[in-house]
Amino acid sequence: RTPPCEPPAIVARVVAKPSALAAVPTFGTTAGCQTILAALAMMHCTRTSRRRRVRGLCMSRIRLSVGSDNLPDGNLGGLIDGKAIAADVRQEVAEQVKQLSAERGVTPGLAVVLVGDRPDSAVYVRNKTVAAKEVGISILDCSFPATVSEAELLKCIEELNGNSAIHGILVQLPLPVGFDERTVLAAIDVRKDVDGLSTLNLGSLAKPGDSPLAVPCTPAGCMELLRRSGVDVAGKECVVLGRSGIVGMPMALLLLEANATVTMCHSRTQDIASVCKRADIVVAAVGKPRFVKGDWLKLGCVVLDVGINRVADTTRKSGYRLPRGGGL
Repeated sequence: RTPPCEPPAIVARVVAKPSALAAVPTFGTTAGCQTILAALAMMHCTRTSRRRRVRGLCMSRIRLSVGSDNLPDGNLGGLIDGKAIAADVRQEVAEQVKQLSAERGVTPGLAVVLVGDRPDSAVYVRNKTVAAKEVGISILDCSFPATVSEAELLKCIEELNGNSAIHGILVQLPLPVGFDERTVLAAIDVRKDVDGLSTLNLGSLAKPGDSPLAVPCTPAGCMELLRRSGVDVAGKECVVLGRSGIVGMPMALLLLEANATVTMCHSRTQDIASVCKRADIVVAAVGKPRFVKGDWLKLGCVVLDVGINRVADTTRKSGYRLPRGGGL
């Protein structure tokens, strides 16, 4: 989304696509920083490991299934190279950070708020910190024990809202039991809501013709993977499995905006397999490994498997493993 320029004191528009980052110098300082932070958040959705398994903050596997005539050796599917795409995005973000610093003397600042000791949340925060440092973004780590009170957490967010060196605030979800996530997210200044999870941002995403200040990073990353992989969404039948406010709902809205025909499936949907069989694109965001089976997919279907799912494995030192292929 490349929105019109507006005074940064009023609103800071965030460009969700790295391809539009060249517009950063035309924005005010806050908007320029938030643009870069939005691209950084999206960047986590496209990281892969050497084993060709996407292990970024947003998705564990991305598979592109196409006709055998288009692939060597008659294989039935190929893998979208998330690692290569992430490298391109990282380079673009790093260049824009340098440009913003040289032209305006500003370094984008991101505050990451972590509550509790969930292993997966700790990994996500660590990866975000490493990625930010790689591209020259300043990171402020705000970690709290699970015993911290909601009042103390809200006070921290209030202080970050008033910190001029911080241009984006990210609260790692889920929060421990006892916290009201809606209250915590609502406390973030919408201009610093780099995750795009505020009521205003999600509402603007759903409203035709409106532009949110930021888009949730996982769906934004999915759209970027499709775009950079040459997958034309317009006119395609897309199925989104899951309806969470973090992935499923905004994913469906972004696909609709790209002129796709979208069906959203959830726990009450009847015969999900039949729905998936007619899809050109399937986005699985149900948090359950091996949920989608191979015979649910037609030839030529593009599959994005969102999320990192742990499976118990006593043979591993960690006690778990990340499924490599599963039903896909």
